[in-house]
Amino acid sequence: MHSAKVAAQIRVQIRRFSGEVSMGLPKTAARLVREVIYGVQSRGSVRLSEIARALEEKIRLKKMMARLSRQLNRPGLRKRVRENLLALAAPRVGAETLLVVDLTDVIKPYARKMEYLARVRDGSTKKLGSGYWCCQVVGLERGSAEVMPLDQELYSQEAPGFVSENDEILKAIGRVSKATQGRGVWVIDAGGDRQKILKVLLNQGLHFVVRQRGDQHLISGHQRKSVQEWAAGCRRQHREVVVKETSSGEKVYRVEFGFRKVRWPGRTEALYLVVVDGLGPNPLIRLTHRKVTRSRKSQWRVVESYLGRWRVEETIRFIKQSYQLEDIWNARRCSSVGCVLSTKVSSRCSTCIVF
Repeated sequence: MHSAKVAAQIRVQIRRFSGEVSMGLPKTAARLVREVIYGVQSRGSVRLSEIARALEEKIRLKKMMARLSRQLNRPGLRKRVRENLLALAAPRVGAETLLVVDLTDVIKPYARKMEYLARVRDGSTKKLGSGYWCCQVVGLERGSAEVMPLDQELYSQEAPGFVSENDEILKAIGRVSKATQGRGVWVIDAGGDRQKILKVLLNQGLHFVVRQRGDQHLISGHQRKSVQEWAAGCRRQHREVVVKETSSGEKVYRVEFGFRKVRWPGRTEALYLVVVDGLGPNPLIRLTHRKVTRSRKSQWRVVESYLGRWRVEETIRFIKQSYQLEDIWNARRCSSVGCVLSTKVSSRCSTCIVF
């Protein structure tokens, strides 16, 4: 009885949430959104066959999946759902909310004929493999365990229309910034130090904390030196103990950090380098144009933005494992035995990812 009551409550919550993210869609498309959300949560899988089974309709599985596939291929469906989700979350983004840009991978090590299959770097093994990239933006508050999904795009450098990784990052920044009216602090690790991205952040007046490579050059006073040289001469004024929760238990870091005021060559804005020792073999260097002072609190705020990435990375890892995000196929070239969808009906097969 208790489990039936819980299931009923979950269905009510899903219906309410799906109604919000499907606003503006036709009734059949809105029904699809509700069914997909329920199916993914119920079966712990993004495979179309599992979602269809979760719905338990009194029709053949093949027909059920054909109906879902037709609706998933509806023009504009994905764009509208993404816009609605972002509009729903944007009011919760404040001036201090961290907007973490994460580039993750969807690895298909044994795939050979999937469309636009690209070479990606497996974040787990640190080796190159076959798969796709995913650029996503996640919001989180300092001191809170809650994360807010804001934007996501699965892409391949082999697909028509692809421009560059920079372009994917900037499009995500543009969508979220427009919805949040420029609020939040952008936290970018990989690629954040590229001039094309930094220029957009500075020109639009967006707050940011980005990783810096040692070979970039910045100006302090009347001197121009590499980031590595400025970091080496930066006095670490403060110390702190950081505890990270890992699958094997707690890991303790004893960190030291300090800062230096700098500016970007050719620009007049005041920028600040925050240098952290103890989180890895090399100093962690972050660049921000939010004012940093000698106080521990001011500098720690920048260090915290990096630590927030740990929560995002753990969340993404959990989602990948919980919903089998890397278990995808392509129906048009699917050679697996028992594929239940005809390529004449849809381009998606029984194990296709829904997003």
